[in-house]
Amino acid sequence: MPMHGQSNEQRLRSALEVSGQRFTEQRAAVYRYLAGTDVHPTADEVFLCVRQRMSGISLATVYKSLETLVGCGLAVKLTYSDGSARYDGRTDPHHHARCLVCGRVSDLLGEVSAAEIDQLRQNAEGFSVTGYRLELSGYCASCLPEGGPAPIRA
Repeated sequence: MPMHGQSNEQRLRSALEVSGQRFTEQRAAVYRYLAGTDVHPTADEVFLCVRQRMSGISLATVYKSLETLVGCGLAVKLTYSDGSARYDGRTDPHHHARCLVCGRVSDLLGEVSAAEIDQLRQNAEGFSVTGYRLELSGYCASCLPEGGPAPIRA
């Protein structure tokens, strides 16, 4: 998603330069894929897709490229308590829904109002809030258990 009239490559080159990193074709291929998808892929999924266009790329290079993109602010790493991670090429504030069965992550439309965030912040006594991440968990249409969804647990 180009911002401020920049192409993806220009944006990548600028972000890498600012963070003291080198531009490489491998990093560019990983970034092009990530910026052009909304499926929140795992590193393995990025590797499989990028390898179709760049056969010589290694899984280690994809992992390093993804971490570099995250470090440069061009991607977000979504980590989970089970140790898994997915990557998001959207860096603007937005929320997600994650399937508990297949792990698919989808972008959600809508916002949490500033008043709601302030109310939550006030309830966090003794805790200095620096940010938040909203993710709804449940079942995608393909994985919905027979008999409907389980009750909501806080």
